[in-house]
Amino acid sequence: MKTLLSFLMGWTMCVAPGLAQPEEPDQINEVVRTRVLVAYYSETGNTEALGRALVEGMTSVAGVEPVFRKVSEASDDDIRRADGILIGTPVYWASLHARVKEFIDRVGRVLDQEIHGEGRTAGAFCTGGAAASGKELARLTILAAFLNMRFVIIGGLEVDGFGTLGAEATTGPADPGLSEQEIEAARRSGARFARITAELAQARSN
Repeated sequence: MKTLLSFLMGWTMCVAPGLAQPEEPDQINEVVRTRVLVAYYSETGNTEALGRALVEGMTSVAGVEPVFRKVSEASDDDIRRADGILIGTPVYWASLHARVKEFIDRVGRVLDQEIHGEGRTAGAFCTGGAAASGKELARLTILAAFLNMRFVIIGGLEVDGFGTLGAEATTGPADPGLSEQEIEAARRSGARFARITAELAQARSN
């Protein structure tokens, strides 16, 4: 009886390996890589620095791969492969920069016209010379375009825990550069954006 049992087990392993061998652990617990495109335009370096703080926050979320690009360097493939897109702009005349508007138009052209950003996330960040220089309008313009393209909008997060339209910084002569508080708020915003984007990407893959 023992010999027969050994024979049957050996036959199962040789003839029908798919029935006898369990899935590899990495097949069972496969981690879905989430790509977030952070695209920006920056002349003085302030918007770029804010974007880097966002990316720093994103790297704290497992499985998220930030792609940091100037809008002029982001490829069509970067747009197609992104599970989430964050766009950054300096404020010009209470609105976004023309190069950023051109990039938003390209996002609309590149994505499938039937579904656009369905199931993907989007957000905005900006820098401006004064506390009320149009930063709200610049971000709202970006977010409105994403809403038209059916993206899921994710806002920012202040250091005290309140939600925002997205990370921002005041960088004019009276308040030059980025403060540590603005950088920390951007890190938290980046981590939140990455976490929610990863959750949506995981749900979409199931």
